[in-house]
Amino acid sequence: MTSDTIPIREGEGLDVHRLEQYLKANIEEIPNKPLEISQFSAGKSNLTYQLKAGNWEAVLRRPPMGPVAPKAHDMEREYKVLQEIHPFFNQAPKPFIYSDKELLGAPFFIMERKKGLVIDDSLTIPDGDSTYDVGQRISQLMVNTLVQLHAINYQKTKLKDMTRPAGFMQRQVDGWISRYHRSKTDEINGIDELTNWLESHLPHSEKTTIIHYDFKLNNSMFNQQLTRLIGVFDWEMSTVGDPLADLGVALSYWHEKNDSDLLKRGLGEESVTTKPGFFTREEFIQAYALKSGTDVSQIHYYLTFAYFKLAVICQQIYYRWKRGQTKDERFSNLNLYVNNLIQHAVKTSRRKL
Repeated sequence: MTSDTIPIREGEGLDVHRLEQYLKANIEEIPNKPLEISQFSAGKSNLTYQLKAGNWEAVLRRPPMGPVAPKAHDMEREYKVLQEIHPFFNQAPKPFIYSDKELLGAPFFIMERKKGLVIDDSLTIPDGDSTYDVGQRISQLMVNTLVQLHAINYQKTKLKDMTRPAGFMQRQVDGWISRYHRSKTDEINGIDELTNWLESHLPHSEKTTIIHYDFKLNNSMFNQQLTRLIGVFDWEMSTVGDPLADLGVALSYWHEKNDSDLLKRGLGEESVTTKPGFFTREEFIQAYALKSGTDVSQIHYYLTFAYFKLAVICQQIYYRWKRGQTKDERFSNLNLYVNNLIQHAVKTSRRKL
């Protein structure tokens, strides 16, 4: 199996000596062996590192280098969210310890290291299976896992005190529009039409649940046989809110064969969800509705908003690259993807699925 880690990228190193001293003083399970650090290659926002000392392994998660957007990359909040969700949803990694910015120059937390397959733009079919059958199975596992998360009674967790479910969608729409304007670099046709439509067509939320809010294949981990979904990562955006907003985000990452090339590929390879057997977005919606009993008649709005939200996330990353706050050349053409997402969101707002 191909390694999911790489040597640490230039400018993203950690102080190994200070970290090793801190870990050995605060985590009893670590053996008296040298600390080895490598970096996970996936992800364009927060930085994640594999930590190894003898047979002990864990994951360190911290914000990107340089200035970050207000309220973004809140490591302490993500750590506390994982503390509350993990007992009810073991696909969420178990969090071990949180530290403020004094040690490494930024807040970080340490969590469980899960091992399995993360699927993104390639798929190895297990012996005896077909691409179609695996696509069907993975699609249903993604639906089932999202329904499972939304079924958790958040009133039994401290999330009821950490979040503000009332007025969730209004705050989301206002907040993401503000984030866009704060990180704006280029003039994009259709942006005013889109933001005005989002503000004037705000739906009434029927349910309130725990939501992941960045649920997608490459934030998920499967066992080797692709029969179980064993891990869900990147809980930074998780909160209590409208489950259809979570479904919309999942669908915004779920590409179909007939989507435009830039939408399907982003700025990388085409997603495996375009292969035979994987649900279409409409099939994903109907499978979710059947499994959860949720009214999905307004999903058209939530998908439009999700494309806009994804565009803003990419715009914030591109803004940091444009200002020289990150040197990662993967981000140099993100403005093209931002524009395409905005155009797609405009088209989505004009028609129902």
